[in-house]
Amino acid sequence: MFLRPIGISKEFSRRLATAAAQSPKLTDVLIVGGGPAGLTLAAAIKSSPTLQHLSTTLVDAGDLKGKVASFYDNPPDEYTNRVISLTPPSRSFLQHRAGASLMQDRIQSYDGLYVTDGCSTATLDMERDTMACMIEILNVQSSLLKRLSDLQPDPKAFQLLDKTKVASIEYSDPEDIKSWPIVTLDNGETYKTRLLVGADGFNSPVRKFSKIQSRGWFYNRFGVVATMKLEYPPYKIRGWQRFLPTGPIAHLPLPGENATLVWSTTEPLSKLLTSLPVEQFTALVNAAFVLEDADMKFYYKQLENGTMSTEELIEDVNFRTEQVYDSLQVEELVDEIYPPKVATVLSESRARFPLKLSHADTYCGERIALVGDAAHTTHPLAGQGLNMGQGDVEALVDALERATSRGSDIGSLLSLEPFWAERYPINNMLLGIVDKLHKIYSTDFAPVVALRSAGVNIINNFPPVKNLIKGILGESGK
Repeated sequence: MFLRPIGISKEFSRRLATAAAQSPKLTDVLIVGGGPAGLTLAAAIKSSPTLQHLSTTLVDAGDLKGKVASFYDNPPDEYTNRVISLTPPSRSFLQHRAGASLMQDRIQSYDGLYVTDGCSTATLDMERDTMACMIEILNVQSSLLKRLSDLQPDPKAFQLLDKTKVASIEYSDPEDIKSWPIVTLDNGETYKTRLLVGADGFNSPVRKFSKIQSRGWFYNRFGVVATMKLEYPPYKIRGWQRFLPTGPIAHLPLPGENATLVWSTTEPLSKLLTSLPVEQFTALVNAAFVLEDADMKFYYKQLENGTMSTEELIEDVNFRTEQVYDSLQVEELVDEIYPPKVATVLSESRARFPLKLSHADTYCGERIALVGDAAHTTHPLAGQGLNMGQGDVEALVDALERATSRGSDIGSLLSLEPFWAERYPINNMLLGIVDKLHKIYSTDFAPVVALRSAGVNIINNFPPVKNLIKGILGESGK
């Protein structure tokens, strides 16, 4: 008898009962999650001469076939706010091994980063040709969906199930963790898979089923993102980042007179920034890259109390920034030191999200593999989250190809361990670096400011160390 749990609808109970009575469908690889990591893995498997014979199923709760896929042929006029930095190795893997034809006209390469400290004059100028490129996540996802569509795989060899959630996961033999997992979906279907891949984000159901522990913490900080329109195209196409005591703010280029903003800050300030009229928010963005922290605190207080009008704010910001520009020495150019002025921000593009760090103890178990945010999450200050996920997928594909070529079971721990062994130390290093940078810069305590400023100035004038940092930022998919 199938008993309906309390709180579960009759229709859902009926579907579960139907699923329980049916034999599960067999698939070699079942991927949960249709974000960049999951879709890249599916496309890479279907594009690999060694792996393309594997029956593969991808499940995602979102509308991949409708809203996401349509972006490729009918993108909006304006840029979306979910934009990431893609390193050359990640881009190469996407294009050459996963076979994605990215929408090139919506991608902007940039030649380095100019990093400043909001509490001192310390700077780090990291020039490097095509260090990375800025690309919308929807560009990545829709391009991969287009690739999968163009491949026209046999429906028995590849199946995409969108608008579908995982209802439960269990082992076919509860007493044997080497037995194939059985995944029950909320549409009533069940799948029995040789390899279950969690590409399903921070709250990964696959990771929870695997009982792999993930450790970390929330930073009590939020990231504010927005799409910006500039007064003029940048003199130098590069990224700009300034570390404020409340968190870093980054101004990153998109094609033409467009740019994307990532402003990491405290929870109260993030609420203020996303609730202000767009004109006030724009003025604060321009001020944050030029003025001192005392000026910013003054503006925040005035706006919280409602004692400063939009006109007064804009006039005061313009006056103070012009004073800073006028104080520069002749040989110093404004466009060399500060990003292009923002003309406006697309109001509907403003959003905020909590910042956190997490890292799974391992990325694999018997018949289980975790990639992307299911395995690790990081602060966005270095822009490496997606690249770390792409590196995971590439290493997993390599491991699966090696196992298949040797006639090994692709779901066995023996086959999967090389993927984890390659990726864990790289990701752990990047997570540690970013976490320490966040903590070092999240204070205006004078002794700490002095020490970090001295360190940055030394690095900026010592090419071997600076080149090492540029290499980490530019190659971190590997």
